[in-house]
Amino acid sequence: MKLAVVGTGYVGLVSGVCFAHLGHHVVCVDKQEERIARLNSGEVPIYEPGLKEMMDASAAAGRLRFTTGLQEAVHHADIVILAVGTPSLPSGEADLSFIEAAAREIGQAMNGYKIIVTKSTVPVGTNEKVAAIVAAHSGHPFAVASVPEFLREGTAVKDTLNPDRIVIGTSEEAVAQRLAELHRPLTEHIVVTDIRSAEMIKYASNAFLATKISFINEIANICEKVGADVMRVAEGMGYDKRIGSSFLRPGIGYGGSCFPKDTQALIQIAGHVDYEFKLLKSVVEVNRDQRYNVLRKLTEYLGELRGATIAVWGLAFKPETDDVRESPAFEIIGRLLEAGAVVRAYDPVAADNFRKGLEHPNAVYCSSAAEAAAGADALCLLTEWREFADFPLDKLQALLRQPLLIDGRNAFDESEIAKTGLVYYAVGRPRLNRGIREQSPALADAPAQSVDKEP
Repeated sequence: MKLAVVGTGYVGLVSGVCFAHLGHHVVCVDKQEERIARLNSGEVPIYEPGLKEMMDASAAAGRLRFTTGLQEAVHHADIVILAVGTPSLPSGEADLSFIEAAAREIGQAMNGYKIIVTKSTVPVGTNEKVAAIVAAHSGHPFAVASVPEFLREGTAVKDTLNPDRIVIGTSEEAVAQRLAELHRPLTEHIVVTDIRSAEMIKYASNAFLATKISFINEIANICEKVGADVMRVAEGMGYDKRIGSSFLRPGIGYGGSCFPKDTQALIQIAGHVDYEFKLLKSVVEVNRDQRYNVLRKLTEYLGELRGATIAVWGLAFKPETDDVRESPAFEIIGRLLEAGAVVRAYDPVAADNFRKGLEHPNAVYCSSAAEAAAGADALCLLTEWREFADFPLDKLQALLRQPLLIDGRNAFDESEIAKTGLVYYAVGRPRLNRGIREQSPALADAPAQSVDKEP
């Protein structure tokens, strides 16, 4: 098939490259001339394992091109995929200006029948707006469909080629068949539904996963007070097929380009129909507060943060990506700097992106994990890169001025920590925490509850 992909961000670029890898002829279009120039020179503007090799192979085979000319891309295509950004407005609503602009240009560029597919995450009803905009600017026939993406940064290529399911939202049987044909090499699990339900499935899925993260973080906080190990709790929960083990890893909360944006957008969608989404509001509140546990533990041990040197390992919102959007590291490092600390930070791939969002005289960006830790009063691990979990802990202890390790992602092995003299804090694992004031076991001194016995 001949495809045009509008937008070369995470979703658009990965989708375009993967469809070309499957043998389709793909033209990716973006208004950013510098970005297209980099792509045409073989440079991948995002960090995603396996993407460059696949992109180079498809480009060399003549199945993949990049251009700034949207009209050329639309003329080439049978199917036009919308994959432009929908960032959050200050209100929390999704900004649809890029979607609307792209729809206008697609309508103006139409030269025949097209299937216009929205992969961007958009509020319910957006595809109907897209259809109205295209119709206002074109006399050619077309169809609009919603095919939301569910890829995860860091495993985006794998997720695209091996999805759990494909959701196709359309009111036309012929369109559903055509899009099912396009996606069937990826999976047989294809859900065909109406457009509004397809739009809602994406928001509902991300909101539910965000809820799981906030839930296990709340359980972790209780575990610290009652002396339970949240990792064992999560493991035991995960074997229940009704619950599942994914997204039950406690830490400092979620970040990235999807969960923060989509939870806020769904809260706004509910508000527009006069419904208060109390559960999701609590999910967002829990997530916001969770990252401050790192600061609380630092303060408990060090007391005064002014003048302290704090090492930070990890700036990306998750490992295997250079994406720092909504990374918890921004708030944590920002608070440390406000408190007068010096921060020495390192990330294997995300430091340059992070520096663009946070420049400060007391923020030092280091070229290695060892350089960041050297002479620090404490180390905070904020992203669970494999490089950090493999770092020799005896070497780390020798590098630090004070042996304090705050593990915000529970990345270190219990047996290895036990061999060291590190003062250690892990999320929801009080048995491992050493040298930091323990929470009072809430149940230890609780009065015995009377039990009514049957006569």
